[in-house]
Amino acid sequence: MGYDLHRFQGEVDEELTCPICSGVLEEPLQAAMCEHAFCRACINEWLSRQPTCPVDRNSLTTANLRAVPRILRNLLARLSITCDNAAHGCTLVLKLDALNAHLDECEHNPKKPLPCEKGCGIVIPKDELKDHNCVRELRAMILTQQQKMVEFKTEIADQNLTINELKREVQLFKDFMRAMRVSNPAVRAIADQMERDEVIRWSSTLARARVTRWGGMISTPDDALQMMIKRALSESGCPPHILDNLMENCHERRWPRGLSSLETRQNNRRIYDNYICRRVPGKQAVLVLSCDNAHMAEDVMVEPGLVMIFAHGVE
Repeated sequence: MGYDLHRFQGEVDEELTCPICSGVLEEPLQAAMCEHAFCRACINEWLSRQPTCPVDRNSLTTANLRAVPRILRNLLARLSITCDNAAHGCTLVLKLDALNAHLDECEHNPKKPLPCEKGCGIVIPKDELKDHNCVRELRAMILTQQQKMVEFKTEIADQNLTINELKREVQLFKDFMRAMRVSNPAVRAIADQMERDEVIRWSSTLARARVTRWGGMISTPDDALQMMIKRALSESGCPPHILDNLMENCHERRWPRGLSSLETRQNNRRIYDNYICRRVPGKQAVLVLSCDNAHMAEDVMVEPGLVMIFAHGVE
């Protein structure tokens, strides 16, 4: 619907009014063929009932509507109009193109959102403040939040069921690929690539770590410590096909030449700073995966990577 003519100062040209509602054009659109202009809401409602121009009855559909020329928009913008909140005390007269910006800030707007000053801080329309009850509103808000939490929990449970089913299907597919790789070289290559990609994806989920004290490395961890690290790796999503290998590589007996003895480790500390390390979640330990460390020499790297456990010195 257009703007009420009585709100405008001075005479308004007839070309700036809507033939349907007789108000001043609001969000105007123009018929492409006959160039008659209408309010957007007015013409859309009209065309929902009959596909003709309201003025000359020629065929017209929403596809034939377009924006009015700039000169018409400029003429509308220069019209002077009273505020929508004149009945509530606003005496301001402003240009039509500034009306919407003013309405957002108008102090006389009964629907202007204001925070409750009684204590709850809920933002509500100005005309509802006098009937506002903090306790009632907070109870209603809590009830709404509780209902949303129930809905979220139900949705999460459904998603978990779907995820578990997908995991089961993926595992079945992996088992099938592993069974086939023995007899089929092509399948073996595909399965190998899938496993490499799986390790890379897992590696990207782990935070980077920096070792500040290579001398704090535990080169011969006991069984209990190894079991604790293995559990942390498994919980982080470590691909099962490399988990055992990684844990075997946490002891110096499986380390490459550049890590094989205390003397070698002391001499190579500067080299170790070039490792890209991943944090074992929650533990003083890091992963040095071969997929992250292709730049390192063979004498300090093994497949699929190393687990280094420290007494201290991991950031």
